[in-house]
Amino acid sequence: MVQQRSSFKAPSKYGDVLFGLLVKTAALIVLLMLGGIIVSLIISSWPSIHQFGFSFLWNKTWDAPNEQFGALVPIYGTLVTSAIALIIAVPVSFGIALFLTELSPAWLRRPLGTAIELLAAIPSIVYGMWGLFVFAPLFAQYFQTPVGHLLSSVPIVGSLFSGPAFGIGILAAGIILAIMIIPYIASVMRDVFEQTPVMMKESAYGIGCTTWEVIWRIVLPFTKNGVIGGVMLGLGRALGETMAVTFIIGNTYQLDSASLYMPGNSITSALANEFAEAGSGLHISALMELGLILFVITFIVLAISRLMVRRLAKKEGARG
Repeated sequence: MVQQRSSFKAPSKYGDVLFGLLVKTAALIVLLMLGGIIVSLIISSWPSIHQFGFSFLWNKTWDAPNEQFGALVPIYGTLVTSAIALIIAVPVSFGIALFLTELSPAWLRRPLGTAIELLAAIPSIVYGMWGLFVFAPLFAQYFQTPVGHLLSSVPIVGSLFSGPAFGIGILAAGIILAIMIIPYIASVMRDVFEQTPVMMKESAYGIGCTTWEVIWRIVLPFTKNGVIGGVMLGLGRALGETMAVTFIIGNTYQLDSASLYMPGNSITSALANEFAEAGSGLHISALMELGLILFVITFIVLAISRLMVRRLAKKEGARG
């Protein structure tokens, strides 16, 4: 019996070559776009850089009619509101992710997770309007006033919670940002927690570990890169948020007190409020330099996150 040879055609290499070219082109386009953004920001902000130099970073005067500009107040507002948001959002998000992955009943896990994810779909302007008309009056009456009276005599801490209870301000903006970034951080944490091998967790429970010990000693070491990525995602969202902060932060260029109750400004809110009405070329250039500063801050945050991940990886390698 004669066996018929099956016709087999070797795969062509042209498909791999074409796919490689497409991927490299896509990566190159992204790099070119990033470089174009940086170059355009530098060119547009060059008159302000030439006029004010590095003093632009620590000068708190912002006087458009007299063409005197300084970025200290927007930089301070951006960093402080983002820090407040992280301080509130990270532990809350961690608790949500822990509950959804380890403690929640099976029937509640999916609807609760979906509800939290839907919070991320709410437009930022809705958060801003809710913060201004609903949250701010309640915050002033039930938090700022009693906490101000309680902590006014405490050294250092009292200065952070002193002043009139406006309802709006840096602290209020930070809390609104925390509410906005909780869904992002919680969703990422939940997803990475679920990637932990079940056998590892069951083994830990089997030798008598508590839920907290399983999370701290098994889940977190296994998912540390994803957790850091989720936190940095939330921080990036907080740094770049515009409309919600514009509604609630107060939009004033004053930095006469360390109180978190006082109104302030951020880079994004300054751009949103003034860019369309900027008259002089120097005013527009100063606003573009604010955008460049925000870009640099975001880049530094991403670089720090990468260094943190790399350092943690080295520590794990040294232990192994």
